[in-house]
Amino acid sequence: MIGKLKGLVDSQGEDWAIVDVGGVGYQVHCASRTLAGLPEPGNPVTLSIETYVREDQIRLFGFSNDVEREWFRLLMTVQGVGAKVALAVLGVMSASEVATAIALRDVASITRAPGVGKKVAERICAELKDKAPAYSSADPLAARLQEGISAGAAPTPAADAVSALVNLGYPQAQASAAIAAAVKKEGEDAGTETLIRIGLRELAK
Repeated sequence: MIGKLKGLVDSQGEDWAIVDVGGVGYQVHCASRTLAGLPEPGNPVTLSIETYVREDQIRLFGFSNDVEREWFRLLMTVQGVGAKVALAVLGVMSASEVATAIALRDVASITRAPGVGKKVAERICAELKDKAPAYSSADPLAARLQEGISAGAAPTPAADAVSALVNLGYPQAQASAAIAAAVKKEGEDAGTETLIRIGLRELAK
C-alpha cells in the first residue's frame, strides 16, 4: 500500500493531480482545498496517501497531512458517506474545522459541502462525536452545551442564553462558544441575562 508520495507536481485537474515520482506519474484524487494548496507544476510536493483498492480499480487519495487523511478515513466510516462526500467535506473545511464542527454539532457548517444534506451531516456529527475532541479546537464547555441542547436536556441559564442568542440570529455553534466563554468569566451560577450580555460582548470581538 502507498502511504506517502514525494515528488514533483506534474499537472492537475478538477479533482486530481499528477505527482511525478522518479519519472512515474501517479494520479492522486484530492479535496479542493488540498489542490488549491499545491505548488506550481515542476515544484516539489509531499502528500499523505490513502490507497483505495477494489476489484476493478486502484485509486489514490492525497492529503496535505496525516491528520487530514485520518479525517478522510473517519468520515468514510459513517453510513452513507463515500469517498466523494468525504472529500467534499474536507474541501470546504480543514481537518481541525471538521473536528470542531462535529464537537459543536454544527450541522450547518458541514452542509456547506456540495452534496451533503442535513441528514448526512447530522449522521456525521452523531457517529463521530466521540472522535472529534481529540482533534478539535472547540471549548469543551461549548461542546457540552451543544450536546445538552441537542439532546433536549433540562433548561439551564446557559442553555437559555444560547437559545436567546440563536433567536437573535447567531448560529448555534457560535452562540454556544460565546456563552461558554461567558460562563468561564462569571461562573456556573451566573444568570441568563448576565450570560447573554457577556455573550454578546464576546460575539462583538
